[in-house]
Amino acid sequence: MNVSAVVFFGVALATLVRRRQANGLTACVAAVFGLLLASSSAAPAVHDILAAALTALAPTR
Repeated sequence: MNVSAVVFFGVALATLVRRRQANGLTACVAAVFGLLLASSSAAPAVHDILAAALTALAPTR
């Protein structure tokens, strides 16, 4: 996995979102960024952060 590819697609996605250009290109960049991030070494940390946020926001039953 090349870290520069993850950084490139992350910056591209941030730029498209910041410009409020939500179109098919933005969706494709987001999908590629997600797939690259999931295969990187940062995936476990991202998963832990999202799981903690979901646990904090989810109502208890």
